[in-house]
Order: sequence, then structure tokens, then C-alpha cells
Amino acid sequence: MWETMGKYVGGKVLTAILVVGSAASLYWCYRHPEKIEPIWDVLKSVLAWVGIALVLPWAGFVLMPWVMKFDSNVASGMLLVGYLLADVLVALALAGWAVEGTLTWMVLILGFLAAGVYNFLVCEYQAHRLEESL
Repeated sequence: MWETMGKYVGGKVLTAILVVGSAASLYWCYRHPEKIEPIWDVLKSVLAWVGIALVLPWAGFVLMPWVMKFDSNVASGMLLVGYLLADVLVALALAGWAVEGTLTWMVLILGFLAAGVYNFLVCEYQAHRLEESL
């Protein structure tokens, strides 16, 4: 009984906190619209980079048969390094080639690591599909 009552009251308290917090942040945004503009600029750049990073390895599917012809891990690694280099250059270009602050660099490096893993997984999938079709 206490557990059910605790869940019920906890859910109501959490809902109240979320409603009050949302209302307060909307009111702050209404009172300070000049502070919102930089957030949208950063968000647009991040979404553009994520879109490019998602499409890049799929758009490079024509390189996969050529890389597989070498039957070498070095060739595959060079393809992955090329994709990662393209991701890094696009991110820095969208940032205006000026990145300041430790937190910003940490977020960028985390994004680069995620893009590298994604590129690897996509290339593995493409190679597997290409081997099946042969």
C-alpha cells in the first residue's frame, strides 16, 4: 500500500515540478528573446553536421567495391580515416574555424568519436552486403 501511494504522490510531485519548470523556462524565453538567437544558431549548425555525418558513409557506397578489391585492412582504415577527416572538417567549418572552451572541445571530440563508430558500422554493413551479393 505504501509503495503504491509513494508512486502516486511521487508521480504527482514530479509532474508539478516539470510543469512549473517548463512554464518558468517559457516565461524566461519570452522575457529574453535576444538570448535565444545564439542557441538557434548553434542548433542549426549541429543539425546540419549530424545530417552530413549520417549521409556521408552512405553516399560513399561507390568506394566500397574499390576498397574491397585491395583486400587490406589498411585500405579500409584509410577509408574510415577519410570519412572521419571529412566529418571533422565539416564540423570545424560550421563552427567558423574558431572553437573556444574546454567543454566545446569535449563535445566536439565526443561527436567525432560517435561519427567514427557510425562510419565503421555503416562500412561494415556495406561490405557484408557486397560480399553477399558476390
